[in-house]
Amino acid sequence: MAKSGDRTASGGRRWLRWLLGSGLALVLLAAGAGGWVVYANSYDLREERVTVTGGAQPLDGVLARPEGGRGPYGLVVFVHGDGPQDATHDTFYRPIWESLAKAGYASLSWNKPGVGGAPGDWLDQSMEDRAAETAAAIAWAKGRSDIDPDRIGLWGASQAGWVMPKVADRVPGVRFVIGAGVAVNWLQQGRYDLLTDLEDEHAPQERVDAALARRERVNEQLRSGATYQHARAVLGADIDGIGAERWSFVQRNFTSDATADLSALKVPVMLALGERDRNVDIADTEAAYRRLLVRPGQLTVHRYPGATHGIAHPWAEDGSPRGLLVAVAAPRSVYADGYLDDVRRFVAAVAPVPGWH
Repeated sequence: MAKSGDRTASGGRRWLRWLLGSGLALVLLAAGAGGWVVYANSYDLREERVTVTGGAQPLDGVLARPEGGRGPYGLVVFVHGDGPQDATHDTFYRPIWESLAKAGYASLSWNKPGVGGAPGDWLDQSMEDRAAETAAAIAWAKGRSDIDPDRIGLWGASQAGWVMPKVADRVPGVRFVIGAGVAVNWLQQGRYDLLTDLEDEHAPQERVDAALARRERVNEQLRSGATYQHARAVLGADIDGIGAERWSFVQRNFTSDATADLSALKVPVMLALGERDRNVDIADTEAAYRRLLVRPGQLTVHRYPGATHGIAHPWAEDGSPRGLLVAVAAPRSVYADGYLDDVRRFVAAVAPVPGWH
């Protein structure tokens, strides 16, 4: 079936939680490395827990402002990818927030509904719901005296590619969009994701053909509007691994396609693509963005050789000892070389900050 998975989200959280809860962390601390770990995970940010109101439900959020400079600050609103993400993406947003802060921007992010005790359930949301949620967060932020309402942009990863163009097109004052590993068409992405999984497993052609046939049977049930119970009765083992909640989520969203929203987009866009992305066909994404965003200077594309779906180094996500240690001891190094600087330079060039040093 069509997937919109976020390997960075799932894989990264698993190994970080393992490390933090393992004897290895204790060994590091006992060896005197604890002070360095604390230092390396300290950022030039002032974080404030906030409750974002005005949408379908209150959002449990974090507003991260620059340590220095003079407000009001510009703002980048973060839009999550797939999965049960918390406001900091298990701390992995902080290096990006710090880079934005160097350009005079605050960052706003929140727990998805149902995550970390937040009200609601993210699996009940459509992409339209997520766009409305993001628009409400922007409206809330514009009411704060420390935020400049004329310098607001969006950053988003993976599934956010179906949310941000809607918001940027509909909400006045959104100045720019940064998309990391975003896709254009849900079904096309799901097919690509499936094929890369099979390729990684060195599956023979007959297994590939069988998997594609199963996927099409699932998609037929989605297109027919089948309930989970009906689909399970028809599909049997073909639906194994898909729960009722996930089925409902996919049924709300499997027709997602960003083409029309991208065509209407008028603001500058930075597209960040990892050349080892195994979730999204970056060639398809780049071709669509270049075809649809045709205003002079509107599109900036950065490809990162060897980088993954999350614009990270592969070793940062493979569970290796090197990746585990670097993620804790040097978390900024998780991201592909140049990515954090590219983000900072893009927002600074799009909307210069008067008086910012």
